[in-house]
Order: sequence, then structure tokens, then C-alpha cells
Amino acid sequence: MMIPLRGVGPAWVPRSSDLEVDVKAEEILTGELVTEFDPGTASDRAFRESAALPPGGDDAAVRSVDRAAALLVALGDADGAASVTDLSHALDLHKSTVSRLLSTLERRGLVEQDRESGHFRLGVGIIRLAQSAERTLDIRTIAQSELEELAKATHETVSLEVFDGVGAAVAICQIDGPNLTPMPDITGRPVAMHAIAAGKVLLASLPERTVLSIARRGLVQYTPRTITDPRALLEELALVRRRGYAVATGEWDERLSAAAVPVCDARGTVIATVVVWGASSRVTALNLPTLVNAARDAARGISRKLGWSGAAQRRTGIVPVLKEEDDDEREREVSDDELVS
Repeated sequence: MMIPLRGVGPAWVPRSSDLEVDVKAEEILTGELVTEFDPGTASDRAFRESAALPPGGDDAAVRSVDRAAALLVALGDADGAASVTDLSHALDLHKSTVSRLLSTLERRGLVEQDRESGHFRLGVGIIRLAQSAERTLDIRTIAQSELEELAKATHETVSLEVFDGVGAAVAICQIDGPNLTPMPDITGRPVAMHAIAAGKVLLASLPERTVLSIARRGLVQYTPRTITDPRALLEELALVRRRGYAVATGEWDERLSAAAVPVCDARGTVIATVVVWGASSRVTALNLPTLVNAARDAARGISRKLGWSGAAQRRTGIVPVLKEEDDDEREREVSDDELVS
């Protein structure tokens, strides 16, 4: 049976400029860039899987294209510049072959060489290609299967929400789970971010000056639990960054509670949030750990479809929600006594 999907208007994917996010990777990463390659990385697997090429007279040309593609993936995995020797070892290719491929890619602007170190990195041509691909992405379509599975697994309503660029969170789609109590349709409805779990995740990914600008417009009190003090809000957002998820128990509507986790794009920027929500009588401290873990798995799947690759792209303090973690550790983390404080 198909689960109804609610959506709004034409497909829209917020860009980092729309969200006013200017957190840079350099501000989060510590230590020197590592250019060592793991035999298990995507680039190495891509090359080794290329052994099974289609037969025919064009095998050599196809193999060259495949090697060039694997080379680009390898440079992406390096999270910085890499030497010809590094790439040769990573792809099990002779250095002369790697050099020829790099020269061709450099002429096309897909890689560039640092004249001092001689190392190579991805070029601006890749950025143009990525921007073109990004414009064609429909995040709602990409997220649909994960959201449907999440609704089925949790028996609660789930939504995908984004920052409207002004001061509110907006659900761009909502899927109702097979629960007994139907939830209101919030699709397309702007909601104050300080009072909902989705809004806290989105605020936690924004620069503090943007958060304070939003807070200065007024933090409306919807229930006795609503955060109305800007300092308390900043403390809450710091907690969200440390944990990698947000909860809201009766803060916007006393009858509703929710858990939210971030969705990241290929740059590691938080562009949306996956939310599981329902009646406060069902979404309680007892089952919130399960809901958070299920939501983070869905968010990880969506993020990977958007090009997010993991630990190498820690561009915001909130990204740890998407890292691979031990299940027991995740259970302890989300069972904290402060969960419903």
C-alpha cells in the first residue's frame, strides 16, 4: 500500500547561500590534511571493479575513461591535494599512466596542480559540473523512499523540513505513518524555529549572528515549555551540535513532540532535517531513543544520495549525527536525562 506523500509547489533545493550558512570546513577540521588512501575507499573499489569491462574494440578507450573517473574519485577522497605517487599507489597504476591522465584532466579544468608542491587537487571544472548536477536535484524525490520507510518503521508522521531563508522552518513534504491518530498537515506552513525540533537543527547549523538576528525579532511563547530567552536558546543549540539531533516536547503545541536530525549535501552543509513527530502521549522519553536512531539512519541515507561522504566533510558541528557509531553508544547518548528537559 502506498503511503500518501504531501508536497508543495515546484521542486526547490535550498543552496547554502539561501540558508546564509557560511561555516567553512577549515574552521572545523583540525590537524593536517591526510593524503593517505585506504584500500577500502570508493576510489580504490571503483578502479578494481573496473576490471570487468564490456568486450569489444573500444576496451582501451573505456578503460581509460574508467581510470580517469577513478582518479577523480581518488582526489575527492584525499580531501585535499595528492601526489602522483599517492594516486599511483591508491589505484594500482603506473606513475606514468597517472601523469598522462592528470595532464588530460588538467587541460579540461577538472584537476589543477599546485606549482610549489607539485600535488594535484580537483579543479574548478568539477565545481561547474557539481553545480549543474545540484540544480537538477529534487530533494523531495530523493528523500521519498527513506521517509516512507521511516514512517512505516516508527508508525509516526515524518517530514522533511528546510529553513525558509527568513526565520522559519517549512515542511516541504510530510508522510503519515500508520498510527491511530492522524496528525495535522503542516506542509508549506512556516513555523517558528525556536519552538520545534526541526527548527533547532536548522538554527544549530547557522552562524550565531544569524541566530541572534532571528531571536531579536522575538521568541514567541507557545506553551510553558517554549524557549523564550536568547541565551537559553544558544545553550540549547550548543547541546544540539554536541548530540547531533534535537528534540522538542510540547514546545510549539503541548499535544505534539518530535525528534529531528540533519540532512547534509555534498559539501557537508546542513540543508534540511528529517523529523519524526506525533502525539506527546506516544512520542515519549521511553521511545525517543528509537525514533532518533531511526531518523538518523534515514537522514544518513538521504545525505549520501546528495553526495555526502562522511567524516571528510565535517563542515558544521552538527554533522556527527551522520557518522557511523556503535549502536550501544547511540542508545546511551539519546537516553540522557536531559532529553526531555
